[in-house]
Amino acid sequence: MAIHAKSRKSLVLLTGRAAPELAAEIAVDLETHVTPTRALEFASGELFVRFEESVRGSDAFIIQSVCAPVNQHLMELLLMLDAAKRGSAKRVTVVLPCYPYSRQDKKHQGREPISARLVADLLKTAGADRILTVDLHTAQIQGFFDGPVDHLFALDLLANYVKEKYAGRELTVVAPDSGRVRVAERWTDVLGGTPLAFIHKTRDPLVPNQVVMNRVVGEVKGRTCILVDDMIDTGGTIAKAADALKEEGAADVVVAATHGVLSDPATERLKNGPISEVILTNTLPIGPEKELDKLTVLSIAPLIARAIREVFDDGSVTSLFGGAS
Repeated sequence: MAIHAKSRKSLVLLTGRAAPELAAEIAVDLETHVTPTRALEFASGELFVRFEESVRGSDAFIIQSVCAPVNQHLMELLLMLDAAKRGSAKRVTVVLPCYPYSRQDKKHQGREPISARLVADLLKTAGADRILTVDLHTAQIQGFFDGPVDHLFALDLLANYVKEKYAGRELTVVAPDSGRVRVAERWTDVLGGTPLAFIHKTRDPLVPNQVVMNRVVGEVKGRTCILVDDMIDTGGTIAKAADALKEEGAADVVVAATHGVLSDPATERLKNGPISEVILTNTLPIGPEKELDKLTVLSIAPLIARAIREVFDDGSVTSLFGGAS
């Protein structure tokens, strides 16, 4: 006699220790709970994780914002992936609000690693079936992973806030370098065809986080400049760009970025620079020591929750951005 299993599908939400607050927000939006996980560090520095509830047969989503210390949180994520696979989860999706090592997506010189590709290989080997992430540094990283990658964009969240708050002002969208021009062009579309400017920048590939600003190209005099980027790390690029815009006669400088890495001395640079507001999302946790009066943090949780729901329901993540199914 044939045995027929009752068809059922369960969503399990898991999180590492990097950003439990974001995971809790996502769980509220999904009307579920975060599965308790025991995580600890041995005296030697080795990590240990164990899920306190069964994940067998589930559609598991592991949320990990890989913030500092990056390598520890990445290793914790890999262990959680392995635990989920060995716990017989049916499908495991890694939710990376900010993809680690994303800036190392190509070789600038010989004998260098392509670290973003290595991270994708590690995730696949550890058991990831799918990746869900927000605002990759470059879109080509999607091709590094041998499986589906759902690439979400914080553009609408950030741009709608800017559109509402700065309505009535003469705006110019500014790319801090030529590499961000395409992103800035999408901003101009959302903001209704505002002018576009960019800053010609040179960087020494041998010296990390060192930038030399050259000149502003575009209409900025007397205008409110919306300086857009995917992330702010030490703040050197943004601070020097803001100085250049002010020197060219910009009336105001507003900074908008998705990922607030905010490594020292970023907070000090943003605080002391000619910037009226810094708008970030919470893809990475921003501790009290990094907060400043001009900082606004928008929650990415509703967008990620909607994407998780679409993946779980076998729906269309593309439809979240008005695309085809």
